[in-house]
Amino acid sequence: MATKLTGLDKNNKYDRQLRLWGDHGQASLETSRVCLINASATGTEIMKNLVLPGIGSFTIVDGNKVQGEDVGNNFFLTVDSIGKSRAQTATELLSELNEDVSGDFLEENVDDLIEKNPSFFSSFTAVIATQLSEKTLLELGRVLWERNIPLIICRCYGFIGYLRIVIKEHTVIESHPDNTHEDLRLDRPFAGLKNYCDSLDLTAMTKKEHSHTPWLVLLYKFLEIWKEKNNGKLPCNYSEKNSLKELLKGGMRCNEEGIPEDEENFDEAIKSVNSSLHATSIPSEIQALFNDPACLNLNSESKNFWILVRALKEFTENEGNGSLPLRGSIPDMTSDSERYIQLQTAYRDQAEVDAAAVTRHVHSLLHSIGREEPLDPDPTRKPGTITDSEIKTFCRNAAFLRILRCRSLQNEYEIATANIEELGRHMMAEEEDPSDEGDDTVLYILLRAADKFFAEYNRYPGYFDNTVDADIPKLKTCLNKLIHDWGLNSTIKDDYVHEICRYGASELHTISAFMGGVAAQEVIKVVTGQFLPINNTFIYNGQRQTSTTVIL
Repeated sequence: MATKLTGLDKNNKYDRQLRLWGDHGQASLETSRVCLINASATGTEIMKNLVLPGIGSFTIVDGNKVQGEDVGNNFFLTVDSIGKSRAQTATELLSELNEDVSGDFLEENVDDLIEKNPSFFSSFTAVIATQLSEKTLLELGRVLWERNIPLIICRCYGFIGYLRIVIKEHTVIESHPDNTHEDLRLDRPFAGLKNYCDSLDLTAMTKKEHSHTPWLVLLYKFLEIWKEKNNGKLPCNYSEKNSLKELLKGGMRCNEEGIPEDEENFDEAIKSVNSSLHATSIPSEIQALFNDPACLNLNSESKNFWILVRALKEFTENEGNGSLPLRGSIPDMTSDSERYIQLQTAYRDQAEVDAAAVTRHVHSLLHSIGREEPLDPDPTRKPGTITDSEIKTFCRNAAFLRILRCRSLQNEYEIATANIEELGRHMMAEEEDPSDEGDDTVLYILLRAADKFFAEYNRYPGYFDNTVDADIPKLKTCLNKLIHDWGLNSTIKDDYVHEICRYGASELHTISAFMGGVAAQEVIKVVTGQFLPINNTFIYNGQRQTSTTVIL
């Protein structure tokens, strides 16, 4: 039997992904339990991309036997697999990809499982459903919604890829935004920054010291000079910032001929004026969290996330004086090691002070709602406590907190389709511009029509070659009824209807492989609680190689 990797070997094995979501993200991944419904081409591609990075365990639920069409589009099945359990065969082959992952299977029809043993799904971190009919999806969605278990639906239909995330509430602390401003607080310098910068005298420095003073210190000092000349006001427009840049240029030392020396740190300071002089404020997304009922009305059942948000709110109203906790990091810059470390320490020390203040608010809130205080950093602590490490991570990411709340499938399918106005707008745009290739959102409507067709005829349009032409008017009838029921006045081009019938609900391996990567990525986001998942429907057009995200 193969020995599982530990320690350094595991770090080497998962090195690249550890750089993305860290040790704690990997730990969340390795303790996750994922259920896959149907080992279809799409399902096995998703699971492959979860097994390789090291999810804890997976279980495949599939009552089907391997057929010839499975071998044709599923990379993990061969001719020798025909007639065997699809769940068992796929589990065995997927398990070979990573010895750290435990695989299991259940050879049972998902409809029977939902009816006889719905609690089966309660132990899973997330459930992935592929290639299911509308009726089965609604039943599964209801069961998981009641248990607050994330459901990721993935479907490939010819050249169409469809992904839907169904989750009541998903909170994200580490959203890893692509573009962010550094949290430098030059507009509101804290005591540690002021004391350190004021302790340095540029005029008394040697040539080497002058050219290796961190640009952040330079910007602070010349900003103070600019403020003295402008009644304490900060530069806020293009002209004023250019004026500050000229001050910086004037601060560069000159050689004997009066030509400014080549001082890279001053160049960095000048380049950083626009990006560093932004107002310290609370982002609108965070303010919305502060006003959320889940934050304002805490109780003993509140998630740790909302307790932390409430503590953050109280910090900004008290110690923070309208600001979030300092992030505590600074960018790289030209400097000697000693002064860079001293500047870095000033920021880290203030971040520690802010985090300690937030921690006190957390203690008080936990006590007020009858929960244990966050005194024990042991990960085996009793449920309900919050560690100092978690609070510090929360404070570092306070400006980037995000929340995702999706509608249930029942709400989308049975009560009314989500975002009818948006769907109608896309259809109208297509009618107004006949030369336009159309919007990928239309594919969602076509998939819903195909499901209506299945509900009426117990097969998908064009499933059999000799029914393609005959199914076109039948599908069009289903489509028109669907559009009418939604109260839309637009129509969809006949070309789309013909294509759906021509697809015959087939799974193409190339589309399955692409969607497998997309879906696995979203599962990892949900499981690790990092990065922001799709909200909430993703549609891929394989013919045009385009995609769109729609809130439904």
